[in-house]
Amino acid sequence: MKRIPMVKFAELTAEQWAAYDAIGASRDGQVLEVFMALMHSPELSRRTQYLGEYLRYLNCLAQNLSELAILVTARHWNCEYAWHYHVPDALEGGLAPDIIEALRTGRRPDFEDAEEAAVYAYVDELQANRKISDETYQRVLEALGAKAIAELTALSGYYTMMAMTLNEHRVPLPAGAEPQLSG
Repeated sequence: MKRIPMVKFAELTAEQWAAYDAIGASRDGQVLEVFMALMHSPELSRRTQYLGEYLRYLNCLAQNLSELAILVTARHWNCEYAWHYHVPDALEGGLAPDIIEALRTGRRPDFEDAEEAAVYAYVDELQANRKISDETYQRVLEALGAKAIAELTALSGYYTMMAMTLNEHRVPLPAGAEPQLSG
């Protein structure tokens, strides 16, 4: 079945160019394919980037926790693109390779870090059940605080939206990248 085409760089309108330039300025000149998939609505693409910038780089969570939440969300959605780009960031942020591998293969990781365990439980439960039990909520609230739980919820929601966009517009992996997730 035919999907909407990716907006091509050479065919950008003036409004799309403005959005493209704004996105590039906030990402060291790089505009990922996901933003080009959204470029049919330039304002949506631009605002999505700004929200993502805050949730990914400026939230109050440590990088290992933020990337763990992103990977759990990407795995729930079988989003190869998000998985591909976030595994290196997760490793750089200190998330253990065995945790990443457990997520990749659909197993519950073994955690030594209580905050990582709490973030995993929260995002996994949110993705699987679309709501959080009082016990899980309280565990994360006590471990990380109110601001973190608000941002964690928004982060998982943002990457849910990104996974939906990437999967349903069939945004391909970069050339040479192999899929890592199984349905």
